[in-house]
Amino acid sequence: MPIVSASTGLHETLALLTSQLHPDANHKEDLVFLRDVFSEKSISYLMKIHEKLRQYEKYSPTPVLHSASCLAEDLAEELQSGALQEDERELLLLLSTPHLKAVLSAHDIVAQKKFDPVLPPLPEDLDDDFEEESVKIVRLVKNKEPLGATIRRDEVTGAVIVARIMRGGAADRSGLVHVGDELREVNGNLITHKRPEEISQILSQSQGSITLKIIPAVAEEDKLRESRAYLRALFDYTPFEDKATPCQEAGLPFRRGDILQVVSQEDATWWQAKKVGDCNLRAALIPSTQFQERRLRYRLKMGSLPSPVPSKASTCKFYFTITASLRRSFRLRKDHQGSPAEANTPDANQKDFLIYEEVTQYLPRPGERPRLIALIGSLGSRITELKQKVIAENPRQYGLAVPHTTRARKSHEREGVEYHFISRAAFEADIQNGKFIEFGEYKENLYGTSLESIHKVLNQNKVCLVDVQPEAMKTLRTAEFKPFIIFVRPRICDGQRKYFGSDLCNSEPFFTCSHQDDDLLEMRQSAEKMDECYGHWVDYVLVKEDPVSALEELQNVLERVQTEPQWVPVCWVRR
Repeated sequence: MPIVSASTGLHETLALLTSQLHPDANHKEDLVFLRDVFSEKSISYLMKIHEKLRQYEKYSPTPVLHSASCLAEDLAEELQSGALQEDERELLLLLSTPHLKAVLSAHDIVAQKKFDPVLPPLPEDLDDDFEEESVKIVRLVKNKEPLGATIRRDEVTGAVIVARIMRGGAADRSGLVHVGDELREVNGNLITHKRPEEISQILSQSQGSITLKIIPAVAEEDKLRESRAYLRALFDYTPFEDKATPCQEAGLPFRRGDILQVVSQEDATWWQAKKVGDCNLRAALIPSTQFQERRLRYRLKMGSLPSPVPSKASTCKFYFTITASLRRSFRLRKDHQGSPAEANTPDANQKDFLIYEEVTQYLPRPGERPRLIALIGSLGSRITELKQKVIAENPRQYGLAVPHTTRARKSHEREGVEYHFISRAAFEADIQNGKFIEFGEYKENLYGTSLESIHKVLNQNKVCLVDVQPEAMKTLRTAEFKPFIIFVRPRICDGQRKYFGSDLCNSEPFFTCSHQDDDLLEMRQSAEKMDECYGHWVDYVLVKEDPVSALEELQNVLERVQTEPQWVPVCWVRR
């Protein structure tokens, strides 16, 4: 080993040591690795920095001046005393600007203040039961916001315990209150014998400074960690109507379709979440999937909740368009079999109960196939006409899935343009092979939309627009198509006498003036029923007032789908 003196620098010692490392047969790999590490320039630089800092420590460095403003003035005077180079003139100009002087002055004012919390002195006359316990006095400052903590009564000891800390609340930001802490006093008032509801009311009504006397939990570890789990709510929730919530003020109200970021699932019953897009940083409580499903099953068993899966007798009956000029109705075949893709629907994931769906943001990457655009519409929406106008204005970007039919081709029709014309035997064989997303019969002729026709458009890097029955979404709502679903419904006002800017009896062939009110009622009921049965699948609701504005709105939505990230089920992206 090399001989070094006390004055030899650390980096010099390291260099000498490296020069003495000669690999032998037994430890060749280890010594080569060690020599390579010691030879790194970055290690040498760090050693030099370390030595300089150790040398500087011997002089016990202290600031020249306690005032940054005075230091800047002294530096400016020194610069003005001699000839200036270009960078010195620039520095002098900066030091003389009023903005920099103001910043330095503010710095001095803040630096001279002490911001350490001043805690009140401990009471001299502590109770006997405090003698062997560690007592913590916590002073929090809150305005009109909730404290951000819930409490519970320990069933064995009767102590008032902090049950949970809400992320982003006053208690969480302080870092002084933890789950499991025992609460003894609030603002000097003993709360040991008060009910949790009374204590919560005291805490919520207190403003400004709140002083808490706490016996800390045995382990003060905050196990809450910010997560990146995002859920789409599939039901409406109002905490003030929920008698099971541990604290109604701490609940998070949300509507179906809201995106929730779950920040804690520590509690199996009540999760902590924040609504995406909400400026409030404090987390709040939402029912967990397991708890919500458990109580829905209980309500279903007790007969206070309608069945989540409609029976065949009560299945929503809708009609779909088969020509561009006239809305002809026929019922979907009841023998249409679902595909294995149904397992990816929220209904299957949540065992028929619509609770939450885990989602993530998605935007098609360059070279990736566009997302499928699926239009569903209630009675009177005339979505086929809307869809064809979008394609006609931009045929290079948008395409139509050409339907199949067994009827004879007319003289003006072209194969593969208006329809694919096939025999009835071939059509029925394709049905058995699951090639159609939907099909039906009209005047003894079969009509249907095939998966192959959709793939053909998407493979051309075009956005495929389809208008289908909502039931077809069980087949299309998969990672393969990643459909963006738009629900088109007409605007219907009470006492409405106009429809799309013209008299009802003149705008739709099947409307008559004498049945106008019945038609409006049927349209409204159709929209409400579709929203009730299939609204959890919908990404955007387009309320159609007139054809011009509806077309413009639809085009804007389609553009955003291709250029802005959208929320999609996690299973579509993670494979």
